[in-house]
Amino acid sequence: MKTHMNFATTDLDRSIEFYSTLLNAAPVKTLSDYALFVTEEPGLELALDLSDQVSATTDAHYGICVETPDDVQRAIDRLALHGLAGAVEREETCCYAQQTKVWAEDPEGRRWEIYTVHADTAVRDESCCVP
Repeated sequence: MKTHMNFATTDLDRSIEFYSTLLNAAPVKTLSDYALFVTEEPGLELALDLSDQVSATTDAHYGICVETPDDVQRAIDRLALHGLAGAVEREETCCYAQQTKVWAEDPEGRRWEIYTVHADTAVRDESCCVP
């Protein structure tokens, strides 16, 4: 099973570069106005459509849950190498869980986190998800 998402982008080349780095995968299909990523880890089909105008939402974010803090560190290293790593949070409480994560933002402003959960908590701290 795979999740399918389709995002519009005003700059297909920059979006391909961002998602290639984020997903650590190359697109399986690239045309002048379209790109398609199909990955097993995570199970995802992500389509990018070239558009003249994009209105990315600011009230949502997207995430990729990985197994270990070492997996997050590999993502940090990969994103940093390409100048895409944002805030890094280590063993911080977020949404009823102690997590380690790195944030990155796509060319249209969509926020992504790559994270691992260390433990559940009784506390809900929502400030971690606010830009």
